[in-house]
Amino acid sequence: MNPEPDASKRPVFLFAGKPAVTDPVESKLDLASLKTSHSLTGPAPKFDGHAHTRAVRGDVAHIRYAGQVFVSHYAVPMPRTVGAEGATLRTAGRADADSIGALAAGETFNLLDKAGGWGWGQQGEDGLVGYLPLTALEP
Repeated sequence: MNPEPDASKRPVFLFAGKPAVTDPVESKLDLASLKTSHSLTGPAPKFDGHAHTRAVRGDVAHIRYAGQVFVSHYAVPMPRTVGAEGATLRTAGRADADSIGALAAGETFNLLDKAGGWGWGQQGEDGLVGYLPLTALEP
């Protein structure tokens, strides 16, 4: 039986094409190399015209945008399945918000944030971004 790997050796973040980021104190990770590979070099790009196709909000963004946009939190998507009734994707977390599109039953919705009975996320891997009622999603 293999013992559980030492917690200091487990990756904290994984970025495609980059070395795994582990606990810098325990692993003696070279922090200077991280600053050059994941630092912002100027103003964050504006995604005007892409509000419903980029999973970036003022306070949170999909983890794929780490190092590209500056927000207070980066979220790893939690895949959920749209329930049997399907669901309407909305511009805000309320029933009277404008409709962006419809998600069919069984479709994947990548949940990035949830509050007040609503979830914010993205249809599949690169679809529309908006809000769904949490009651429309299955675990």
